Amino acid sequence: MEKVVVIGSGCAGWTAALYAARANLSPLVLTGNQPGGLLTTTSIVENFPGFPEGVDGFELMTRMQKQAERFGARAEFGNVEVADFSKRPFALTVDGKRVETQTVIIATGASHRHLGLENEHLLENKGVTYCATCDGALPMFRNHPLVVVGGGDSACEEATYLTRFASVVYLIHRRDSLRASKIMADRTLANAKIKPIWDSAVTDVLDVKQGKVTGVKLKNLKTGAESALDCAGLFVAIGHVPNTQLFKGQLTLDENGYLIPAKGAATNVPGVFVAGDCSDHVYRQAVTAAGMGCAAAIEAERFLAAGS
Repeated sequence: MEKVVVIGSGCAGWTAALYAARANLSPLVLTGNQPGGLLTTTSIVENFPGFPEGVDGFELMTRMQKQAERFGARAEFGNVEVADFSKRPFALTVDGKRVETQTVIIATGASHRHLGLENEHLLENKGVTYCATCDGALPMFRNHPLVVVGGGDSACEEATYLTRFASVVYLIHRRDSLRASKIMADRTLANAKIKPIWDSAVTDVLDVKQGKVTGVKLKNLKTGAESALDCAGLFVAIGHVPNTQLFKGQLTLDENGYLIPAKGAATNVPGVFVAGDCSDHVYRQAVTAAGMGCAAAIEAERFLAAGS
């Protein structure tokens, strides 16, 4: 039986594993589909303390994993299919295998939010993507106009990254100003290859018949005017959805699906703790996720020491 199982392997998960491992709890980390979490798709992280020149997101997560494993954390690639928190020890079904554990730290993070268009789904991986650093360098996008949807830091980073490959990057935003941090917004709008299109939304993606993205349809939200814009790719960067569906009905969630801690990092089920973007809809930063992972591990350690 495990003492601590960490579900998720992003900043929150690996920090929790590090602290639990240093407490001699030999935590098991279940990586999920995307080891390292969404940060592995970020080309450069400039705001994580200790890296004055910035650090590649994948490299940062690799370093975190190695640091946790140095003290005895164990990683297992797998997805939790069922989580039974009705009694202790808790029972997890991981790719068909049963894992029992005294405590659980949920650090499942969040996934990319979709526009919700039928053709967006039909053209996914055929020109519709949610990760510029993953797909931006593909031949299908090089020297072609590309569209990025969103107005936050992620959208600005995606647009800036794509200027390396695109002939022009159109940044589509529902409002008349960016929501991104000032430094990111200023940097984006100063880039000659980025053309903002304000007060607009993508209403359709073309062209399913050709089996690839050839353009998007736009609607101006102030005037109602509709137009078409030629492009070879649509990069969606409009936020995230917490990966918490697995815990619905057992743990307390808010109306948007974020886990609500009962106190500190503890959930409404004693012995189950939460950290990172699956419960944080305010800050959603790598460093805050790491801090929450630290807190969750310390609380799990104290829970076990108390013989709860």
